[in-house]
Amino acid sequence: MSPHHPDQVPGDDVDLSETRGDGSPLKETAFDITACGSQNREEPVVTRRELWSYYLYYNGDNGVGPLGFSMTLFQSLANEAGYDPVRGPGFSCQADGASGQCVVPWAGGTKAVSSVVLIANGLSFAVMTLIFTTIGSAADYGTFGRWLLLVVTCICWAAQYASMSLTSPSRWGVAMALFMIGFISYGATLVFYAALFPRLARNTAHTRELLQRYNAGEITREEYELEESLEKNRISNISTTHSNIGYIATLCLNLTLLLPLKDNPKVNNYVLVLVNSYWVITGIWWFIFQQPRPGPPVPKGENYLTVGWKQIWIAIKQYRQLPNTFIYLFGFFLLADGLNTTGTLVAICQNDKFSFSFLQNTYLGLAQAITSTASTLVFWYIQRYWKISTKRMFVVTNVVTIMIPLWGMVGIWTQKFGFHNAWEFWAYNVLFGLFQAPYYAFSQTMMAELTPPGFDNMFFGLFGLSNRASSMIGPNVIQAIIDKSGDNWMGFPFLFALCAAASLVIWFFVDVEKGRREAGVWAENKRKVA
Repeated sequence: MSPHHPDQVPGDDVDLSETRGDGSPLKETAFDITACGSQNREEPVVTRRELWSYYLYYNGDNGVGPLGFSMTLFQSLANEAGYDPVRGPGFSCQADGASGQCVVPWAGGTKAVSSVVLIANGLSFAVMTLIFTTIGSAADYGTFGRWLLLVVTCICWAAQYASMSLTSPSRWGVAMALFMIGFISYGATLVFYAALFPRLARNTAHTRELLQRYNAGEITREEYELEESLEKNRISNISTTHSNIGYIATLCLNLTLLLPLKDNPKVNNYVLVLVNSYWVITGIWWFIFQQPRPGPPVPKGENYLTVGWKQIWIAIKQYRQLPNTFIYLFGFFLLADGLNTTGTLVAICQNDKFSFSFLQNTYLGLAQAITSTASTLVFWYIQRYWKISTKRMFVVTNVVTIMIPLWGMVGIWTQKFGFHNAWEFWAYNVLFGLFQAPYYAFSQTMMAELTPPGFDNMFFGLFGLSNRASSMIGPNVIQAIIDKSGDNWMGFPFLFALCAAASLVIWFFVDVEKGRREAGVWAENKRKVA
């Protein structure tokens, strides 16, 4: 139950002549607390040690291994196992005079290596869809969410350590399986980790003090909402900064192996083990220092495998009560599909350009990580100093990043530009760092603003569906285009159209302030019914 005036229950009839310190009626006070956010006073206040362990988890969960190097190793082994379809079987894809195309045996025929990589991505996103819809909402009940994050984290760690077995081209199928297991579990860690921060933000000492001042009539509703929003942005931006710091630290550690062991055939495998060990060392503390904040018990007659589907169905059926939340989820579904697939397609082109070099990818990653860290801090400073809304900050970052597939389109008609040159991949990684890292932070905070308090995992499960699992469409469409045309660059026009359309939906049809209040009212009504 949301905190409320001691003599009043939210929604009860009250004497409108009674007023707060700013002259507004007590009835509005009770209603506004519900709209502004809900927190359980019995939940422990977030400690400094707990908050730092939360940041350190994301410091290690930076994606260098499961998102980056695992795909590079998989694509590299598949490329070595394949052949040039122009010259025929037996002709290496990497031989002098090769056509630039590469296929591997697939389902009784052949398929381009780029298409196989995109299929692996699409299948991974399909499995994520099943995870988020089946057990994502269940994480709101009891202590299930706490153990769920631990399990998916351990699965991801195991998949990364198993990469030591990937030592020959004939094992490219195993590499595909391990990449998918690691990628799926990594995507799940991001979603279930992100679902924690709204509850943390509602239980910091600063937020508790804000609520007390609001109830005492010392600050207005608008001031309370702004300050609570900034507290969510603070935690989101700091955790994103830590992820980028971990990105830098991990890549620098990689150089300690890649430079002295550059001629060792297993150096890439060693690097993956090193990257994973860094995450284990930084991530284990969250599971030690996390304080218990269990949700309500699972409803009678339900279980963890069924309650998620029913909760999501209930939420979707009531989309009219949460129009801004669901418009954002729909727009972000398309936007995430476009941007995630764009990143995968650019990575495929980058790996081809630099011959699957872990060392070159490390240098490019450092350029991205350094600019990501700096830009996240700068964007957070700008927002905090000028009190700019989350949506406006999100729009600024989004405008630039959707230009990436537009740039790739240029490569269809000319070899001078459009991800054909080494300098363009350097520019891409710098641009990605400057605007895409803050984009992730602000998109996540927007979801927190539009999420009904106390239903964090349910709606962040839907957000994960939009962010990660949505990308079943893009990879499958793009791989079909590439298979038909034999040209990686032919996929960029579809991706640009997808990103542009999605951005327009979010920019013009989502009202965050109104959506926040709708979410608060919806959550309070659900608790009363329960």
